[in-house]
Amino acid sequence: MAGEWVEAILGELIQVKHGWPFKSELFFDALTGRPIVVNIGNFRYTGGFRFESTNVREYRGGYPREYELSPGEILLVMTCQTAGGEILGIPARVPHDGKTYLHNQRLGRVIVKDPNRVDEDYLYWLFMSPAFNRELFRSASGTKILHTAPSRIEGVRVRLPGLHEQRTIAHILGTLDDKIELNRRMSETLEAMARALFKSWFVDFDPVRAKAEGRDPGLPESLAGLFPGSFEDSELGEIPTGWKVRGLDEIARFLNGLALQKYPPEGDRSLPVIKIAQLRAGHTKGADSASADLEPEYVVADGDVLFSWSGSLECVLWASGPGALNQHLFKVTSTECPKWFYYLWIHRHLESFRQIAAGKATTMGHIQRHHLSDAKVIVPEQEVMTIADDMLLPIIDRITQSRVESRTLAVLRDALLPKLISGEVRVPDAERLVAAAA
Repeated sequence: MAGEWVEAILGELIQVKHGWPFKSELFFDALTGRPIVVNIGNFRYTGGFRFESTNVREYRGGYPREYELSPGEILLVMTCQTAGGEILGIPARVPHDGKTYLHNQRLGRVIVKDPNRVDEDYLYWLFMSPAFNRELFRSASGTKILHTAPSRIEGVRVRLPGLHEQRTIAHILGTLDDKIELNRRMSETLEAMARALFKSWFVDFDPVRAKAEGRDPGLPESLAGLFPGSFEDSELGEIPTGWKVRGLDEIARFLNGLALQKYPPEGDRSLPVIKIAQLRAGHTKGADSASADLEPEYVVADGDVLFSWSGSLECVLWASGPGALNQHLFKVTSTECPKWFYYLWIHRHLESFRQIAAGKATTMGHIQRHHLSDAKVIVPEQEVMTIADDMLLPIIDRITQSRVESRTLAVLRDALLPKLISGEVRVPDAERLVAAAA
């Protein structure tokens, strides 16, 4: 039994306000400290914001000050471009980072009218629940692009526990979410560290340059001695003496995926199909299924390097479980170079690959095999590669482990969410499950 839960209409508890139609011609990518317009593209499908260099838009025009958002406020997505309406009602909270964020149209700003009946943190998780999404999808207008509205959101009927239980439920789910977010930030920090060391040693040649100029390379003597102290000419200009210039496809194998519609699942055994959409989303929810009886090389596992060579060009360390490699994706492996080496070299060339793809006169830009050959990498002597591997491999492995752990926590969070919101699972049982997972 759910205990002392009561029914309510959301409109009794909250008000949802429309945003302002900011003019797109006054949006700018360059970040100069001006107000940031929040867009639907800033929302994660799993809730919360993602403000990255590629999706932040500053506003350089005038606007009514009432559309400035306050830290902690909840915004809801009111338009979805997928037929299933998966992002309708997805919430995010305005960051506490000192920046000014603006309330754009097609987003609903949530104002709590009765804090004695509903907790704002609990509301966030209620908005994340599948039942809430289904209700908005059911009442949405449109076909290819679905729309909800403040009145439809306010008209949703909900069942609420008491305030104390609301806060406890929000704390349980928030604890899992906080750990997932901590892992995400740690992974970003670790990858930044790996990229910085890689760039210093293999792109800028800092230790070699220091030795050649008679400066201290800032490394232990045993390590510094592994680097040459001079440069030689190459097709790329000066490179460390004894190091080699090679094409990306010479140091790694780029295995293209299969047309998996030709490999339908058989019986109860199947694998989710990893396409570009799954690569970008970082999960396989809603993915198509394919036969599990593929050649092993076409089965993706945690830690594999995946590179999409058409459409949206991305290169990731996969950490979302087993899957089947679809066409338009490369699984990248090597028998002679460590994973971090080819992964980071792909990223060094990724922007130029994207520019090549953008220049294609087709509906889906792409690169070709010869572009992998044209993309040059600089390979050090084995002694340097070995010592770098000792330093960088644990970092890359920890990134994968952290993301796999987050996936496990997300599964638990997503399983508990609808059951806690409905009262099917009570707080003490959920607390025990979270403690066991921790």
